[in-house]
Amino acid sequence: MIIHTVCVHASEERLPAPEQLAWKLAEAALDPAPVEPAVAEMVGNRLIDDVAVAAAALDRRPVVAARTQARPHGAAPGAAVLGLPAGRVSPEWAAWANGTAVRELDFHDTFLGVEYAHPGDNIPALLAVAQHRRRSGADVVRAVAAAYEIQIDLARGISLHEHGIDHVAHLGPAAAAGLGALLDLPVEVVYQAVQQALHVTTATRQSRRGEISSWKAFAPAFAGKMAVEAVDRAMLGETSPSPIYEGDGGVIATLLGGRQAVYEVPLPARGEAKRAILDSWTKEYSAEYQAQALIDLARRLGPRIGDFERVREIVIHTSHHTHQVIGTGSGDPQKFDPGASRETLDHSAMYVLAVALQDGRWHHERSYTPERAGRPDTVALWRRIRTVEDPEWTRRYQATDPRDRAFGARVVVDLADGTRIEDELNVADAHPLGSRPFGRDQYVDKFRTLAEGVVEEEEQERFLDAVGRLSELSAGEVAGLLPEVTGAGSDGRGIF
Repeated sequence: MIIHTVCVHASEERLPAPEQLAWKLAEAALDPAPVEPAVAEMVGNRLIDDVAVAAAALDRRPVVAARTQARPHGAAPGAAVLGLPAGRVSPEWAAWANGTAVRELDFHDTFLGVEYAHPGDNIPALLAVAQHRRRSGADVVRAVAAAYEIQIDLARGISLHEHGIDHVAHLGPAAAAGLGALLDLPVEVVYQAVQQALHVTTATRQSRRGEISSWKAFAPAFAGKMAVEAVDRAMLGETSPSPIYEGDGGVIATLLGGRQAVYEVPLPARGEAKRAILDSWTKEYSAEYQAQALIDLARRLGPRIGDFERVREIVIHTSHHTHQVIGTGSGDPQKFDPGASRETLDHSAMYVLAVALQDGRWHHERSYTPERAGRPDTVALWRRIRTVEDPEWTRRYQATDPRDRAFGARVVVDLADGTRIEDELNVADAHPLGSRPFGRDQYVDKFRTLAEGVVEEEEQERFLDAVGRLSELSAGEVAGLLPEVTGAGSDGRGIF
């Protein structure tokens, strides 16, 4: 890896394009280094994962709305929309509809660095353009590996959330760079597309604060849609705000660390394999990633506690990130509100731990119903839980050694009679270093579970067989890759 130093430059310096981060992102994405077998295998895993969680979300209101918006935008050859078996739509609208479905349940992959990411959000846009432009399976694999590399490397080097910027600001440039790799575009074109994608997808983090709205599912789909449009515009010879990162009116100077800020972004050297996808992890449970280990801990602690009415207090000792984002450090009273949105509840460590302790399991729908959230004994337990930041957990969250990194917590339960019960877990059981790491079999099991009753068994088998041959698929096979789903429609009507 090469560490690239990124800082603000005055306009009169006229920083040459090849010295700008956007150019370096484009070069890294386009570098023709071979895709390693383990990376190709993981690309297939993440495609299975995306389609699984999208299938489970097809009837949820935001997904129906996105599909309804996409339906009038027919195109030939076009791209498939999961849940619209008849006809094809323009690829940017397919990216919008499928991207919303993938993100809705907060149930696919994650990367945690100085910034966080759900890099599986790149796949809907890449697949949509691959179908429309008739690219092969090998092209898709190369593009997904490139997009993951760019988003994860940006998340390793540039924090967005500490400045109140939403993490999808790294997704837009990554998707644009991945599309450049998919279409084998010139570096100058991808450079311009990366800059436009960043410019139009940088938004505030209010989408993940307070009463979290349905925009949390739409936000990455919007970034994918904008990336498609940015690449299309750049291919037509149009330019973009430049230098978008380093300019004295650019993103770093005005929205991130300011004119004195210096960032270090690692990117693969020329000819070096893109392996970043192997540093991301999927979710076994439909909840924010830091809650994964808490659910596994709850399954162990629940039987030891027994009668939850005996609980006086539960304290979750964890990292700064977990405490501030999904814990009491956020200062969001909605994280204790039984009437809060699903999007809010899945970002409440206190709610997730309370329900998982009582139920001993987690379900992507039943664990969030209003009846479940409002159960009086759950509310009573929930409000006796708090988080505290522990410097050691923060250090391990930020550790560079994968064997030392930890995204879990220590949970201390104090009972009314003075008894103390405690346990800790460094990483979720499904993490590569966990007790039950996910491999292809686990991804397939997750897909079958979530697709049951939604995707016919014959279509499930066809899709899984195709993913198993992803690197060998022809353009025609890629065009028909997504499983057809009957009975999923669209409701209502907006402008279109």
